[in-house]
Amino acid sequence: MQLRTQKGFTLIELVMIIVILGILAAIVIPKYVDLSTQATNSAKSASQSGTKAAWAIYIGQNNGAFPTVTQLAAGTDGGVAAATGVQFVIGGTTYTVQTYTDATCATITAAVANVVRCVGTVTP
Repeated sequence: MQLRTQKGFTLIELVMIIVILGILAAIVIPKYVDLSTQATNSAKSASQSGTKAAWAIYIGQNNGAFPTVTQLAAGTDGGVAAATGVQFVIGGTTYTVQTYTDATCATITAAVANVVRCVGTVTP
């Protein structure tokens, strides 16, 4: 009499594999979403810092003259001039680094030809 050897997995083994994969997915997916949020926040911060650096460089290279929004955007990496500041696209969403016509950051620019005396925060 010969014994037959069965090949393949039993139903309980397959169910256990699916449960383990589900647990792993429940752990990994929230971490991925959190990393995505952190990456977006870092890109927004970099855009703001880059715009402030471009503003300072322009002033230094032009004997203390302040740039217009258009001139400021040209000095950034990927920024586009808009009436209220320099716009960047991050992850498919457009964010604006706000620019102001006064040194106290109280009066926001209203046109791309306005002179920028202060660079503010990033807004969606």
